[in-house]
Amino acid sequence: MESFLLRIDNGLQHMSESLFVGMCQMVGTSKQVAIRRETADIKDMLDRQIQPDDEKIAMLSGSNREGFRLKGSDLDFMYWPNDHRVIIDMSQYCNTATKTLILSDSSESPLGFALLELLTRSRYREVQLACVTMNDRVYISSSTLRQLTCSSIFPNSVEHGPCGSGYIAETLEYDTAWSFVSDCWPPSASSWIDRCHSWPGPEVVDDIIRNGFHFVAIGHPLGPHENEEWRISFSQAEYKVVNSMNHCQFLTYGLLKLFLKEVINQQSEDNNKLLCSYHMKTTVFWAIQQNTLLHWCPQNLLAGFWVCFKLLLKWVYKGVCPNFFIPQNNLFLTKIHGPAQNRLFLQLHELYKKGLACLLQSSSIRSYIIDVLYNPTLSICTDESTLRSQVDYDVELVRESDTVGIHTTNLFCLIKAMHTIEQLVYSPLTHYQGVTIRTFTSILFQYTAFQLQNLYTNTVCNKQLYIADKISRQMLKLAIKFGCVSDMLYIAMYYYKTLRYREALVVLDMTKVKLAQPYLMFRYDVDRERYTEAVGGQSWSTKMRQAVACDVKLMNGVGYISDLLLEQQSDLHDNAQPILYIPVFVLLHFLEFLCYRHIDTTLSQAALGELQIIVHHDQGQFVDDLDRDISWEILGICQQITGNLQAALYSYKQSLTQYPFNNIQTATHRRIQDILSQQ
Repeated sequence: MESFLLRIDNGLQHMSESLFVGMCQMVGTSKQVAIRRETADIKDMLDRQIQPDDEKIAMLSGSNREGFRLKGSDLDFMYWPNDHRVIIDMSQYCNTATKTLILSDSSESPLGFALLELLTRSRYREVQLACVTMNDRVYISSSTLRQLTCSSIFPNSVEHGPCGSGYIAETLEYDTAWSFVSDCWPPSASSWIDRCHSWPGPEVVDDIIRNGFHFVAIGHPLGPHENEEWRISFSQAEYKVVNSMNHCQFLTYGLLKLFLKEVINQQSEDNNKLLCSYHMKTTVFWAIQQNTLLHWCPQNLLAGFWVCFKLLLKWVYKGVCPNFFIPQNNLFLTKIHGPAQNRLFLQLHELYKKGLACLLQSSSIRSYIIDVLYNPTLSICTDESTLRSQVDYDVELVRESDTVGIHTTNLFCLIKAMHTIEQLVYSPLTHYQGVTIRTFTSILFQYTAFQLQNLYTNTVCNKQLYIADKISRQMLKLAIKFGCVSDMLYIAMYYYKTLRYREALVVLDMTKVKLAQPYLMFRYDVDRERYTEAVGGQSWSTKMRQAVACDVKLMNGVGYISDLLLEQQSDLHDNAQPILYIPVFVLLHFLEFLCYRHIDTTLSQAALGELQIIVHHDQGQFVDDLDRDISWEILGICQQITGNLQAALYSYKQSLTQYPFNNIQTATHRRIQDILSQQ
């Protein structure tokens, strides 16, 4: 009997190891997850350092920030005004000259919720319009502010809980939540601090408390002031707690998310899914903190899953899911009760009776268990270094660092950013954070160079213009050293903008040679063997300068070339992402066409021909579907310049039929009207 039980135990460990390998392939190895988190952390830190007080702070949250890149996952963003602060009591009253103060009043609200009393005037019109008076005091109505801000980030969003929700290109779902930040820790969550004896560690707990929490715009459905109340959000704290998990614990969380999506929700009779990913995360948090499993390791992955599943089943049976930070706040309270609760319990109990075999119903997980069942002696290596190559990590790092941006065009803030980077150079940084800083530095030099040139273009002092021009060129050359191959196009734009057409063409020719290399990593696609032969083992700066290219980003508040100013100004204030994303090959041929117009009309037509071939016939190799609006637009601009108005009209109309990712429709309509007025 003992030998039989031992064989079962060994079989479970073997299946756990197989599933661990599979989850590393689906979710990522610990190194991949570290790349995602650390690049996000440094981007977030840079944003907060340089953002002026009169602008909103943006923070990526949710599963994407935690390190997941699962298919179908949505993007979650939190926004809050940088010059507003929520205080818990009047003893925290601070300088009202720089901050708008809001007082949290939880005296009449359920745990985890509060009214927000506006103590000093807000400069935000939405906040002013959301004010309501109760008992001679001014409060901010969560429901009114939610309605006013729902579509302020992404147009045409719909309300979903505290968020504005929608889809980008009909595939990528997003949630954006307006919030207010508090720098202190809520008294209602003080018991959480006392519970953290072993996990998370004291350093993590101190960091969480020091960084405070947020209020998001939704009230308790059973509270006395549902439309006015705000819910406490521990999104920032939860991210730090997830970070403190080991990789097996993180993969257990990922396994529960997949099980929810592919098994529980697929079998659910209710169209309105009762369980969500947040419940899965809460389950893992409690299971780890209560030491339900002593060893969270690859051999125990299935044991960890089963511990969490049984805890979830217990909660559904009782109708109580305790919030990790405020246990008295029942996450099931208004959603999982009555007949719906009974149906959900019966559904989960049927899965429980199947034991771990219930995982076979998951399309993503099934094969990793079956492989071991059919071949019990199969050798499985859980060493993560064997699961991914260095090229995989390079691709991951390029993808993550490519999302770096600077969300201000204020010259003072750009200079402040330079000082911030200078300080960071002398601080301990991981390799991944160093790469993100390099990318950020390259973008910073580009923005600053063009801003300086724009600032001094109309100056009457030639000496000032000369000095600004010299500094701008030096910055753009430095940007190339910090950036990748496609960053060379910024200095080509600058030369074109300052009428140095031949210099621009020299840079464009050099760029074409680099872009033609067979080992080039372009938009995260790469010939792995050739890439490794060419730059394997070399420094990251060499890899970036020689073998990496990305699409070009133009900040709409910065003037690059006059030919695209109309597009940059189009819906500038309504654009959630005030950046034009231009495919590198489209911009390359566009600049060639513009420069050759002043030198050689035959070569100008040849460049236009190359551009036309890419825009008309590319199948996603050089132009992403999301970038087709600006690609057709640029082709139309070239055709309009040459006088081929019918072709230009066709291109502009094609631009309007694409997904409006770059928000240039206003510019397109204006260009169409210009053509029609000439006919």
